[in-house]
Amino acid sequence: MSSALPPPPAPAALLARSHRLGADPRNTNHAGGNTSAKGTGTDPVTGTDVDLLWVKGSGGDLATLTASGLAVLRLDRLRSLRDTYPGVEREDEMVAAFDHCLHGRGGAAPSIDTAMHGLVEAAHVDHLHPDSGIALACAADGEELTTACFGDRVVWVPWRRPGFQLGLDIAAVKEAHPQAVGCVLGGHGITAWGDTSEECEANSLYIIRTAEAFLAERGRPEPFGPVLQGYEALPAAERWARAAALAPYVRALASHDRPQVGHFTDTDVVLDFLSRAGHPRLAALGTSCPDHFLRTKVRPLVLDLPATAPLEATVGRLAELHAAYRDEYTAYYTRHAAPDSPAMRGADPAIVLVPGVGMFSFGRDKQTARVAGEFYVNAINVMRGAEAVSTYAPIEEAEKFRIEYWELEEAKLRRMPEPRPLATRVALVTGAGSGIGRAVAHRLAAEGACVVVADVDARSAAAVAEELGGPDTAVPVTVDVTDEEAVGAAFESAVLAFGGVDLVVNNAGISISKPLLETTARDWDVQHAVMARGSFLVSREAARIMTAQGLGGDIVYVVSKNAVVAGPNNVAYSATKADQAHQVRLLAAELGEHGIRVNGVNPDGVVRGSGIFAGGWGARRAATYGIEEEELGAFYARRTLLKREVLPEHVANAVFALTGGDLTHTTGLHVPVDAGVAAAFLR
Repeated sequence: MSSALPPPPAPAALLARSHRLGADPRNTNHAGGNTSAKGTGTDPVTGTDVDLLWVKGSGGDLATLTASGLAVLRLDRLRSLRDTYPGVEREDEMVAAFDHCLHGRGGAAPSIDTAMHGLVEAAHVDHLHPDSGIALACAADGEELTTACFGDRVVWVPWRRPGFQLGLDIAAVKEAHPQAVGCVLGGHGITAWGDTSEECEANSLYIIRTAEAFLAERGRPEPFGPVLQGYEALPAAERWARAAALAPYVRALASHDRPQVGHFTDTDVVLDFLSRAGHPRLAALGTSCPDHFLRTKVRPLVLDLPATAPLEATVGRLAELHAAYRDEYTAYYTRHAAPDSPAMRGADPAIVLVPGVGMFSFGRDKQTARVAGEFYVNAINVMRGAEAVSTYAPIEEAEKFRIEYWELEEAKLRRMPEPRPLATRVALVTGAGSGIGRAVAHRLAAEGACVVVADVDARSAAAVAEELGGPDTAVPVTVDVTDEEAVGAAFESAVLAFGGVDLVVNNAGISISKPLLETTARDWDVQHAVMARGSFLVSREAARIMTAQGLGGDIVYVVSKNAVVAGPNNVAYSATKADQAHQVRLLAAELGEHGIRVNGVNPDGVVRGSGIFAGGWGARRAATYGIEEEELGAFYARRTLLKREVLPEHVANAVFALTGGDLTHTTGLHVPVDAGVAAAFLR
């Protein structure tokens, strides 16, 4: 074998090939499939050449695969496992045996597909999950269609759960069919091989593109059937408004067992599927490829009302369907669970389909929710292809259960890190484009929250959202909090981005520092419009969504020391801060029955990084105290008990303390963050 193996650059070529294949969603889904290369390396003990296998390890994504994501194994030891293989009933034991074949230190853990790559007599192997290939794999007469599509160049392999035996099966198929460049794995995907990296990639693309052309040329039009009257897609604006109205209720259903983050999809693929007469039958059959149903569950929850049904009727029907879904999922678990099966992980749907509106998908974080939706789009494409040339026939329910509740999958879940304190929580922070708001947004995101960065300055909001990591962590919204419609639109954007809202920080503010006789009625109105009216509008919309979700929530007001004791020449500012402080008390009393906690933070003297101070307030306060503006922070610090300057990060720490899970029984509280201003002690 050694003489036919490629030289040491094999890993570099493997990574480049993986990136090209993974970058095109037609080739494989996110984190789906794996690639490998065999080559020679040096035994660090003997200094002699050894045959090695580099293969994508457990987890990871082909498009972003790095060298650390590869498992490296001694090929002779891996192939020797054929002699000790205990049979298909005990093949899960082979995954642990792979660890004894590893070469060197570091690298990724070997995946269940390692045998497929190591046992096949080819220098390079690709295993992929293209929609076109899975469509043939999931067709009722998939074997005949594979022959019609490829002749003898691609061989059919009947469904078998991924594992050591499947690797043996594929190796035997390749040996028995020397003319073949790959195979279609029933119910699963494709595998291709080649003597060089270029040949392997070309063979993978040949299978994928040939299957695409076959389905297009041989497929019948409208494979999902005729359009159902009333199930057509709503116009875009109506669709998004309806989705935003439904999102909190749908998220509540998906979070019955544990809180979830949501994602909304209304692509043409989804909307067309839901408008067709065949969608109830096909959705009930569930997905087939293991990568699909591990993320989407065996089947989705499908609303059986037209898009024009009244909102109240739709919400009520979704609740009924959810109860039935939970009963059915529990029965599915009971039918197939063995005494040693992992415990049921939850009976809520991961995918909720609403005709005329779109798809809601859910997961432990935004990326997981988004990817679940992407996988269901893959499943729709698979159904379309299979129905176009045959009948969609996914693997049996019992086989799905064996994979969903596979001990190897359970072990993978156990290896995941503990969730951060604010994981699954969606936060909306106003005035988050700078200063305290920006610091709060950073702290909440660092603790696991999804963050809606709301600010009147669109550029600042976008910059902060980008700092936080982009749309899987944070999205920007432009909002004038004095505008009722704008506030409603901001929350619509929030629920469409993440499924709902759990935590709101009222931080947006301005400051007008003038003596009473110089304060105009307009000054007063502008100051109160932003902070008193703005906080009211934001809190009211937050309470509406949180109440609909039924998951509780937090509303935090960034108030001020001035709400308790005010300095000179700021009557408008201090009065509106007192208004905010009393809103905390009023809303805490009113919203407690819904599990919504309302608390306040009272900072003082936050100069550095503050948008308010940079906007002229600092100069006016410095003039009031007869000092230079650059001395203002130190001046405020000197008058405190701790003699410490207060920074935006200190306020953010207090917001997290109130919302991070340790103060679950605290509401109506104001936390001073002023380094100790005795006159502002709460009594």
